[in-house]
Amino acid sequence: MTTHQQGLERAGVRVLLQAVSRHLGRDLAPDWREAAEATPRHRFLPDRVWLSGDDDVLVPCDRGHEPDHWFAAAYADEPVVTQINDGQDPEDLADASPSSSASAPSIVFQMLELLGLAPGMRVLEIGAGTGFNAALLSHRLGDTNVTTIEIDPTVAELARSNLKANGYAPAVVCGDGSLGWSGEAPFDRVVATCSVRRVPYAWIEQTRPGGVILTPWCDDWSHGGLLRLTVGDDGTATGRYTPDSAFMLMRTQRRDLRLFRDVVMDEHVPDESTTTLDPWAVADSEFETQFALGHRLGDLWYAWHHDPDLDDVKTRLWVATTDGDSWAAVDWDGTEDTEGTERYTVWQHGPRRLWDEVETAHRWWLDNDRPGPSRLGLTVGPGGHQAWLDDPTNAWPLP
Repeated sequence: MTTHQQGLERAGVRVLLQAVSRHLGRDLAPDWREAAEATPRHRFLPDRVWLSGDDDVLVPCDRGHEPDHWFAAAYADEPVVTQINDGQDPEDLADASPSSSASAPSIVFQMLELLGLAPGMRVLEIGAGTGFNAALLSHRLGDTNVTTIEIDPTVAELARSNLKANGYAPAVVCGDGSLGWSGEAPFDRVVATCSVRRVPYAWIEQTRPGGVILTPWCDDWSHGGLLRLTVGDDGTATGRYTPDSAFMLMRTQRRDLRLFRDVVMDEHVPDESTTTLDPWAVADSEFETQFALGHRLGDLWYAWHHDPDLDDVKTRLWVATTDGDSWAAVDWDGTEDTEGTERYTVWQHGPRRLWDEVETAHRWWLDNDRPGPSRLGLTVGPGGHQAWLDDPTNAWPLP
């Protein structure tokens, strides 16, 4: 490596660390700063990445054609997409969907600090990605204490190659991360670099009592939240959320539901009613609101339908169960009510009255002083998930 290249690398790492410190509101802990300086991020990126362009359409950026742009992206405090559509490039980039990425450095180091690592601890990482996170862990704990698992064979090989090229040799396993890795269990820490709708119980079984599981969270109503669970002696794990950290969903927990195709059938005859609850108040509100509602609604999801081909309907909000058994639609006719008594038409079908459930959840949120993620928690055991407000004793089942 030339002196010029070394200088660019050091400058890039310095910019990265400054961005991380701004995000944290303080300097990064010395151990992690040392790991970052020893593990330059650009060394773990492929020559072709995808960056967010106009209207959030992914735009390819090739190192050979745009070296300065590529290098700047490597050290920006932004995620960098490293694979689209599970490795199958679409004919039209408008159809490109990220399937693997290098997370924003600020959230990477925030999560590493939240793990509360100490020398000698053994860590299982779910989602190897580029190998960057595993390299940082290996620098801190030693190769033999780090195992990373990746479901995509191509991505797993990229991580393995990147780690070897940079002098690291943790165990890189190609497999289903939702199953953990029992061959090296128990672990002191389990950290996921993908979000989950439900915490796989295998992770709890493979973590020592007193150990920590850290995973991004994504329910069907909202996206974001970082869940830190502590494993107990009784086979359960419980903990709270840190707000707003969006990650790609674990592949084995994806759902391929399209409301019009899979849920609403021609033979359905819905019941009609009205509501004064503004649909935007529950489905286009602040992250904190939707996160709390997601923990009350459990298995409900929604989709907006703007300008449907229907008389007197400007916008429709669809709500459905994840199994497609029940659905509701709330219609706005496009007129503004200056008296503040707006009423919306509601259609509901199936054994559950979903809009009634949404109204009940919204009332609960108001009655409890509008809680956000920091007041919510989760307990996971062999019998499933229990969400709770303020204290684990104030809990309800999460379907």
